[in-house]
Amino acid sequence: MLTVHHLNNSRSQRVLWLLEELGVPYEIVRYQRQPDMRAPAELRAIHPLGKSPVITDAGNVIAESGAIAEYIIDTYGQGRLIPPPRTPERLRYTYWLHYAEGSAMPPLLLKLLFTLMPKRAPALLRPLVRKVSNQALTAIVNPQIKQHMAFWESELSKTEWFAGNEFTAADVQMSFPLEAAAARGGLEQGHPKAMAFLDRIHARPAYQRALEKGGPYTVGR
Repeated sequence: MLTVHHLNNSRSQRVLWLLEELGVPYEIVRYQRQPDMRAPAELRAIHPLGKSPVITDAGNVIAESGAIAEYIIDTYGQGRLIPPPRTPERLRYTYWLHYAEGSAMPPLLLKLLFTLMPKRAPALLRPLVRKVSNQALTAIVNPQIKQHMAFWESELSKTEWFAGNEFTAADVQMSFPLEAAAARGGLEQGHPKAMAFLDRIHARPAYQRALEKGGPYTVGR
């Protein structure tokens, strides 16, 4: 049976949701973040990088959110949650499936990093670290996040879901960047289509079942 090595409050929540959408049986092995929010060393026994998400299935170890989504859809999807091949929707699907981590998440992670740095710096260095962090946020990070959020808003103004008018695994992938942007990027300010997207996914029964099984999920709030 497919096993999800689930780190609490992490990207692996998307994997649980995708499996719930497809009705695929799975097992969960749980891992708890350390006080510094890093994954525990036990995950390295599953994958050398010790990161989450990671799944094991039929002797395979698959890491990286996009690769996991592709594996699950190819192995268990039976044509569900993916547009037909050689269609404009399929091209959009592939783009958003990989854009989520490749383009959307880096500035959001930098936002979290530069926000936490002053809090964790030694007291004597805190003013300097805060100044540098604020400059990086103002000059580089925040403008990038605003650009991405405007992009999402524009695309969701054209179609209900990211790949088109049907819900797909690309929407599962895109949930994490939008949830992160709502938590710490100001998505709720002037992005009604993106916020409506979050309302729709949060109302899905499979999303709710995944939350019940995965545990508390706050995406950096």
